[in-house]
Amino acid sequence: MIHEIRYAIHPNGFKALQTSQLREAFIIPDIFLDDMVSVCYTHYDRFIVGGVKPVTKPVPLLPFEPLKADFFLQRREIGIINVGGKGVVSVEGKDFTLNYKEALYIGRGAREVVFKPGDSPLYYFNSTPAHAAYPTKLVTLRDAEIVELGSLETSNHRTIHKLLVNSVLETCQLQMGLTELKQGSVWNTMPPHVHDRRMEVYFYFEVPDNQVVCHFMGEPQETRHLFVRNNQAAISPPWSIHSGAGTSNYSFIWGMAGENLDYSDMDVVSPAELK
Repeated sequence: MIHEIRYAIHPNGFKALQTSQLREAFIIPDIFLDDMVSVCYTHYDRFIVGGVKPVTKPVPLLPFEPLKADFFLQRREIGIINVGGKGVVSVEGKDFTLNYKEALYIGRGAREVVFKPGDSPLYYFNSTPAHAAYPTKLVTLRDAEIVELGSLETSNHRTIHKLLVNSVLETCQLQMGLTELKQGSVWNTMPPHVHDRRMEVYFYFEVPDNQVVCHFMGEPQETRHLFVRNNQAAISPPWSIHSGAGTSNYSFIWGMAGENLDYSDMDVVSPAELK
């Protein structure tokens, strides 16, 4: 396992950062490494972003030193979404098959989690502190709560799949889902919003070769942009908008943690207010 730590940044300090500093603070570029667990431990709600790419052998989910834990999920919950070929995740000896875009929730207290190779799976995961233990559950796209938003006329026609949210299953604070942009649409989360009660991470995937997504962040009247590529993630602090536009349509996984589980808890910002 390899890990890194990202510290929280005040919005006033954010305004003075150069592009390279913004990327070091908010972009997670290398999530999938062969036969390894890669994690980024953020100080925003102690949110962990990680990826596993088992190629030649099963890869266990082990604790790393900053957790000060006997096992990874001793005080945490985790959500996993497969963005590769079919694979299997073993939880306490029980196998769960994950097809493309299927999710697995594992509650606090599971001692043994193993990511197994299969048809080139890519396991993307988010993990947050948990104060109660809820059952492990596989969630397919058929199980998801689906919302259609936007339109082709405004270049933001998209389908939202709410996978690991409290309307589908019980969690402590973690919420995850994925959004698919329709062909001809490029804008996600437009109009944008902030939610001071929660932080969020965007993981961009299905970005075609030689295409990029421009991720916008910052306070509504003090925005910045960062270009992200396929299988890269962007950390969004609670005070920041999180929106993007690509040079092609694409998909992204959103993961949230914080004070509540109300998906609609957001303060919408009109596009006319952005600066």
